[in-house]
Amino acid sequence: MGIIAWIVLGLVAGLIARAVLPGDDSVGIIVTLLIGVVGAIAGGLVAEALGWEGLGSFFDARTWLIAIAGSIVFLAILRAARRGRSYRDPLTH
Repeated sequence: MGIIAWIVLGLVAGLIARAVLPGDDSVGIIVTLLIGVVGAIAGGLVAEALGWEGLGSFFDARTWLIAIAGSIVFLAILRAARRGRSYRDPLTH
């Protein structure tokens, strides 16, 4: 797949991931795109490590499902990491 296809796949996967896991994320389209691209790449690497052959075609349904699943997992990890770093005032909590 070319770079434009990865960007489109990442953007759509990121948007779907944010729709599946709604929240108070005040991030823009660029961060959504990055979440989707990183999640799609991570999902593809995991799928290849598991021995799933034939991934990589833009119009293959498995490619899209793996990209979306990877984006959902990556978004969940980001939210969990951000929750762990939230500031709590020791005097009020």
